[in-house]
Amino acid sequence: MQSNRIAIIGGTGKVGRYIAKKALESGFQVRMLVRNPDKLTYSDDRIELIKGDAQNKTSIRTLIKDCHIVINTLGQPLKDFPIYSSVTSNILNFMGEFGIRRYIGVTGASLNVTGDKKKLVNRIGAKMFELLFSEMIADKKKELTILQNSDVEWTLVRLPFVVEGPETGRIKEKLTDMPGVKISNENIAKFIINQINDKKYLEKTPCISN
Repeated sequence: MQSNRIAIIGGTGKVGRYIAKKALESGFQVRMLVRNPDKLTYSDDRIELIKGDAQNKTSIRTLIKDCHIVINTLGQPLKDFPIYSSVTSNILNFMGEFGIRRYIGVTGASLNVTGDKKKLVNRIGAKMFELLFSEMIADKKKELTILQNSDVEWTLVRLPFVVEGPETGRIKEKLTDMPGVKISNENIAKFIINQINDKKYLEKTPCISN
């Protein structure tokens, strides 16, 4: 097993493509799952592409075999039927098969976690999401429960509004509330790649922002 190969789900999305670039800059090998390689907005010969779908078990198995870490940045339109928990469940099953220990995922700031001490405005925002997108929030909660009941070294990063842009300033971190309203995708990539060898947020759900 390659000790520095990262499998990325959602690598063509708003966050994932920056994670792939940051991983390469940090000396990692990258393998990425894509539905249509022709639609990639950038190309890099150092990225190994696996053509497939995140809902397909064979695609996930092919993607993560011989990797040592999985980064899941799967995103969906808000009103689509949510598949976050089912995809994560399949990933964890194959991680167990291949002996892969480290998993890093992303989710939204609207996810409430036991121990949170959110400001009123953030509690209201989370409640509004729960009312408007009840199926999605329920599935996100299920995803968290699946991770909590697993035996992998997981981190689930909670994100505010994601904006296009370079790294700016320091990244604010907090376990119990969102420290700001937005973050650039390059800052997210930097934070996530740093979590590969950082044990600070193992089995935790940090909130980050600019």
